[in-house]
Amino acid sequence: MKRPQHTIEVDIPTQTLTLKDAQGKQLMHTRISTARNGAGEERESEKTPRGEHYIRAKIGAGLPSHAVLISRRPTGEVYSPELRAAFPNRDWILTRILWLCGREPGKNRLGNVDTMRRYIYIHGCPDEDPMGVPGSRGCVKMRNHEIIELFDRVAIGTRVIVKG
Repeated sequence: MKRPQHTIEVDIPTQTLTLKDAQGKQLMHTRISTARNGAGEERESEKTPRGEHYIRAKIGAGLPSHAVLISRRPTGEVYSPELRAAFPNRDWILTRILWLCGREPGKNRLGNVDTMRRYIYIHGCPDEDPMGVPGSRGCVKMRNHEIIELFDRVAIGTRVIVKG
């Protein structure tokens, strides 16, 4: 398998995501939102896992911006503030999903710290959700137009480094 040509760096302290090419040149840099509970790897902690990961799956190709996904499947809904009011407790996962898998056994892979089994994604979110401040339930949230851009630029297997 050809090694992916990009690296995604998620910086929890600065709440930013950077996409770099194989030579380290910055291709994209944006504000994001990681876990409101901070950094951490344990299952059910609702924290963002640190360390080296890779994109295990890309979900949502071709969906409209703001498409609602539940359990990695489109619901047929398109997000709106009215829909949010109707479902106030829903964890809004919109537009695209980049599903992460840990590379470090005992740290973010296998057992009680498995990133993939924790369903940790990079995904779109409602426009009114603030960026640049922690606010997710463990995932990395992005603006919808930015997750579409990132999704279209990266391949399955792309390296993702989460610094915390």
